[in-house]
Amino acid sequence: MKTSQRAATTAAVLAMCALASTPCLAKRSSSSSSSSSSSSSSNNGNGNGNQTTFPAYPSGWLSAYPSIVQTGTKPTLTWGINYPSIVEDYVTITPPATITTDEEVDCEIRILGAGVTVSSSNSNSYSFVPTEARLSYNDGSYTQIFYGTNHDVNPDQVVWSMTIPKNKKLKFGGRYYYNRSWGPWFHSDSGGDNVRVLVNGSTPPSNVPEYNAPSLESFIKPYLTPNNTVAIGPMDVIVFMELTHYDSQKSDPGYDLQDMVILVTFKSRAKTNNGHGNNLDGIDSSNPGNAPFINLDTDPNVDDEAGGGGAAPSNP
Repeated sequence: MKTSQRAATTAAVLAMCALASTPCLAKRSSSSSSSSSSSSSSNNGNGNGNQTTFPAYPSGWLSAYPSIVQTGTKPTLTWGINYPSIVEDYVTITPPATITTDEEVDCEIRILGAGVTVSSSNSNSYSFVPTEARLSYNDGSYTQIFYGTNHDVNPDQVVWSMTIPKNKKLKFGGRYYYNRSWGPWFHSDSGGDNVRVLVNGSTPPSNVPEYNAPSLESFIKPYLTPNNTVAIGPMDVIVFMELTHYDSQKSDPGYDLQDMVILVTFKSRAKTNNGHGNNLDGIDSSNPGNAPFINLDTDPNVDDEAGGGGAAPSNP
């Protein structure tokens, strides 16, 4: 790595400063009094607390060893930094609903809401129908990550998490269960638009009701702005699903992409410096600790820290 000791130390200090700063299936027609949300925290619409999104500022940690040093000696600094980014820096989104990682990332998936309902005969009342969400990892089979009604949804609960290597795919699918049988199965590979993936600032498909529309589900409203754009974290992806209507029914008011809504949060792997240089050859000529094996750096033009880890020196 070609960064100087002073620059490297400054980067770590800046990161720490940032840390210190913070019989007929139907669509329910409902109104909501929820206020507009910020990108960092919002009401989830199910009464289950707040969902915090990935921060838009540098974050990290810093330590020195020894913590008390005599005049003329130098401590070894160890740090890790997460830099602010947008999700497209780390993944590629292939419409309508396939995500491919461009580098190794941490991933967490939460369910925001399940909006399939059934109307009662000769009544305006309704009840939620059990709904299933499934996930395909790296083109594998779709496995269940959620099953239940909207009352079972807890947006704060992580239903799936993993450190995902580079060039792996995530795909999504869902269906409902009613009258002892499953409804149609829609997924990323269906060839239609019943499963959609969007990022922060995107404009949802026109089928999604506007922010003030009475047909907008309360659990979606915190993730839309009054200007009807998606309001999630910069490292988040939101998945909308339509499970009760086919593409040929897009003109039907019931085709509103609110039947299953999923939040996918990615986190970059922290870039670290263990005070002895890392990672490719175990040595780094920009070593802030000025270790005696500094001349063993096999290639000073290689950033040994770009992969993030903390390998010990191979020849101390």
